[in-house]
Amino acid sequence: MAKSFFSINRALTPEQISARRRSLARLGLAWLVMMQVMMFALPGYLRRDAYMHDDLDVMDKAITFMSWISLCMTIPVLLYCAWPIWRGAMRAMSRHHMTMDVPVAISIAASFFPSMYATFTGQGEVYYDSVTMFIAFLLTARFFEERARMAVDDEQFGSALEALRAPLMQYADRIAFWFVIVQLSIAAVVGAWWWGTSPEYALSVTVSLLVMSCPCALSLATPVSLAATHATLGACPDMTPAQMQKLFAGTRRVSLQNLYGSLIFHLITTPLAAVGLVTPWLAAIAMFVSSMAVILNAWRLYRMPAPDQQKNAAVVAG
Repeated sequence: MAKSFFSINRALTPEQISARRRSLARLGLAWLVMMQVMMFALPGYLRRDAYMHDDLDVMDKAITFMSWISLCMTIPVLLYCAWPIWRGAMRAMSRHHMTMDVPVAISIAASFFPSMYATFTGQGEVYYDSVTMFIAFLLTARFFEERARMAVDDEQFGSALEALRAPLMQYADRIAFWFVIVQLSIAAVVGAWWWGTSPEYALSVTVSLLVMSCPCALSLATPVSLAATHATLGACPDMTPAQMQKLFAGTRRVSLQNLYGSLIFHLITTPLAAVGLVTPWLAAIAMFVSSMAVILNAWRLYRMPAPDQQKNAAVVAG
């Protein structure tokens, strides 16, 4: 009996086990550093020009010291935890393809390198908390996606699952491709406008738009829906063809709900980021929330029982 739609009902190869351990290590380190860096960013959020001169001097020294610590802690996250992102982006660019790794890598670079420059010069804003938060949330979403894909990979229902999976994945990939193209174009145009009108806000707005351009929820939409279907089939392997068709119809519906819901979410939040109302760290949180919403919607697909009680199984009615 499958306990969740992330259950893997098959033996893993040594390579898969090793890869899974590396993913968990990267994920754990990213979350640990993120929490520490967010704590170190607190003096910067508390600083006010209305403070007394001596208080401002102490606060500025604390901010500088915390920035250097944050830089040292962010580098391992950037090089080790985010390595799959850099590798995927380089592979995609070498093949002249556009994947979600490309805007993600651009977002991280656009946040980190200006922050490092500001730390060395002592002038400007730093976004180490946004960088680590973005990487931690993205790795969390990808961990769910990876587990979902592994759960779907099962030969028990063979051609039936593949016939369901192939068109859904192709449609989702097409939407994600054009979504990335449009979002990167918007980020470039809006960033150029802010640079010409208010350069001091241009970097923050551009980074927020680049973070929002990550199609994490879109990439999760179909895999987690398919994983929920897989778990239901594992819980009720003797369902009738009619019940299976009902389940597959529900899978298609939930997958499209996830896709279109993610697009609507981005349509709402992108204008807010373009006018400067969404900071980079808030954009990272929004990305993570949208990904979790997709997962929870797919969980509803698995948990809903069918009215037919003869099989006494968790079959989705839609």
